[in-house]
Parts: sequence; structure tokens; C-alpha cells
Amino acid sequence: MKLHKTVVMVGMMGAGKTAVGKELARLLAVPFLDSDEEIVQAAQMTIAEIFERDGEAFFRAREAEVIARLLRGPPGVLSVGGGAYLRLETRARISDEGVAVWLKADLELLWQRVRHKTTRPLLRTSDPRATLAALLEERNPHYAEADLVVEVMPGYAIADTTREVLAALAGRPDVLEGGRR
Repeated sequence: MKLHKTVVMVGMMGAGKTAVGKELARLLAVPFLDSDEEIVQAAQMTIAEIFERDGEAFFRAREAEVIARLLRGPPGVLSVGGGAYLRLETRARISDEGVAVWLKADLELLWQRVRHKTTRPLLRTSDPRATLAALLEERNPHYAEADLVVEVMPGYAIADTTREVLAALAGRPDVLEGGRR
């Protein structure tokens, strides 16, 4: 299989973008990149620290710059933060230069995966589950604009979801050459 465009994993925190993205990159023998990790390395600060010091708008602008730079590189698998795909110009750039794969998960599954994590600045509220629900409702219409949608099922292991992503990519010969249907 030969990857012609970068596969960009989009979706909510807890959907499995990083875990599935790493496995997909391994199977395709291409680089795996994470826009959040790139930002943390460049800033020498955590995402939470950037949010606290500079605010979400500043972070989102830097995030858009990093994603644009990563899309210009060789084809690979890129995981982006949950809010990255909300920016119109970022969505357009991803679809023009890569392919967006929405890992679509329901609220209960997302909550089970993120409820004990302290690294999610947007969930540092008095009712993090309600905040997560509101974010999901707000973001789903944007995620629905992704080029491909893969349902994340509660009983699936990382390998199962990765197989579903590969099956979705098999229908896009402009992205993945030699993918089996």
C-alpha cells in the first residue's frame, strides 16, 4: 500500500485519534505526527499552560500554523487536537492537501475515556461531563464535514478501529494506492 496524501485523524478528545493514528502509521509504514506534540515541543510548555498563559485563540492560531506545516511534509498520519477542525481554513486545507478521517464516538464512550484525565484544559470545569456533552454537540457539525467517517465502537480495540479506517481509505485511491476493499 502506498499513501499519496496525509491522513488526518479528527474528532473529539478520547475518540482514539492518537492511538489509532499510530497503529495506522505503523501498518502503512509512514510517519505518525501529532499536532499537539509539535506545539508542546515548539513552545516548551504543555497545552494547558499555553491555554492558561496565552488563551485558546492564541493556541488555535499556532495550531493552524503547525497543521499547515505538517501537511506540506511527506504523506503520513497526523492526529490533530479536537478543536483544530473547527477552523474553516484548517478544514479546507486538510481536505485540499490531505484527507480528514472523523473518528466518531458517542458521549458515553468519550466520557469513559477522558473522565480521569487531568490534561484536558477544556474539561477543567465544575461539571466536566456536561462540558464534554456541550463540546460534542457544538463540534459534531464541523466534524461531519470530514472526508471520511469511521464509527468508534465501545467494544473495539485499537486494531479494530484501525481496520475500519483502512477499509474507509480503500475507497479513496487518490489517498491510498493498493488498499483492499
